[in-house]
Amino acid sequence: QVQLVESGGGAVQAGDSLRLSCAASGRTFSTYAMGWFRQAPGKERQFVAAISSSGDSIYYLDSVKGRFTITRDNAKNTVYLQMNSLKPEDTAVYYCAAGRIFVIRASQYNYWGQGTQVTVSS
Repeated sequence: QVQLVESGGGAVQAGDSLRLSCAASGRTFSTYAMGWFRQAPGKERQFVAAISSSGDSIYYLDSVKGRFTITRDNAKNTVYLQMNSLKPEDTAVYYCAAGRIFVIRASQYNYWGQGTQVTVSS
């Protein structure tokens, strides 16, 4: 069982930066792939970024490449999403998720956090 708690969301202006954190409980964090997803009002949940259990493999949604960076610190049981050059279309609730497989499909993730709101105004 893994419990995930996101933090770091907020309301910012276009071009600003935010760093989201996702703290995980349990001693098996390092065995899980981690993903970040987002959901805007009226839209389906969307994959944003994923990182393998070791951190060696990373994948991004095309529209965030070069702006967002996913990292993890297995010693701290935490995964991060550094978001730079934010745009209004990045506005959404951001969720972190843990899964046994390094994938981009939300259905393959086993555990989810409660989400943190990111609002970017123009």
